[in-house]
Amino acid sequence: MKGIVLAGGSGTRMYPTSLAVSKQLIPVYDKPTVYYPLSVLMLAGIQDILIISTPSDLPQFHRLFGDGSHLGLNISYAEQPEPNGLAEAFIIGADHIGEESVALILGDNIFHGPGFSPLLQSTVRDVDGCVLFGYQVSDPQRYGVGEVGADGTLVSIEEKPENPRSNRAITGLYLYDNGVVDVAKNIRPSARGELEITDVNLRYLAEGRAKLIDLGRGFTWLDTGKPEALLTASQFVYVLESRQHVRIACLEEIALRMGFISAAECHELGLRLGKSEYGRYVMEVAGDFAETRAVAGV
Repeated sequence: MKGIVLAGGSGTRMYPTSLAVSKQLIPVYDKPTVYYPLSVLMLAGIQDILIISTPSDLPQFHRLFGDGSHLGLNISYAEQPEPNGLAEAFIIGADHIGEESVALILGDNIFHGPGFSPLLQSTVRDVDGCVLFGYQVSDPQRYGVGEVGADGTLVSIEEKPENPRSNRAITGLYLYDNGVVDVAKNIRPSARGELEITDVNLRYLAEGRAKLIDLGRGFTWLDTGKPEALLTASQFVYVLESRQHVRIACLEEIALRMGFISAAECHELGLRLGKSEYGRYVMEVAGDFAETRAVAGV
């Protein structure tokens, strides 16, 4: 499966901050926002990833990640000059996707919860149609909403309904089979002139090939697209990291634990980060990992 991080848009809800920097590069506590969605793709075992952003912001992402080889990834880049809708990502990324299935994640979404990596890895192995992820919210009128039948199948999708049929918001993580490229090419722009991801999902739903996985209690999904949401996300990450002595979305640690890089390579990445707490954490993780494997005789 190929991965796409959509990190474009004008970020108007984050003005004036996003006038100077991409909203996906604004920090959520101790790391750029884009680390969080990229970590999700890595946890799914995806290593071939396309980052789509605006022509002015792409150089900043390239400066941050390069070709991704230091993390055991293959990261490439593509431009979305205008915010023409989420579904345009599949048209822009058609060559990147090739003949494979694809995971699209929005560059300002944060996912965190127990068992997430095994769930992702088992789901991406065999995507037949469309797989969406639902999250229970108190204000479903603000989101695309999925309705699930008694047998657990997805029966309807509504975009920001006045009278929602359920409280399951559809999150910014989407998995599709290879047919999504043709679907995206054949939908028409909405009234606001965009290729809507909901229209793509409705095509799969009409064919009976759309599935909704419910992210249950104990799971956290955050959209950091507004200043107050960004603050909430930063507080959430700070509390978890400071109390549990872990780093959420630490790309170097994930690359190590997923087998993308070695402990020595991970330690070197931490060393490059200088005297920061983040860098020290990466080196500590690498040391503990190497010691554990040595004791186990691996």
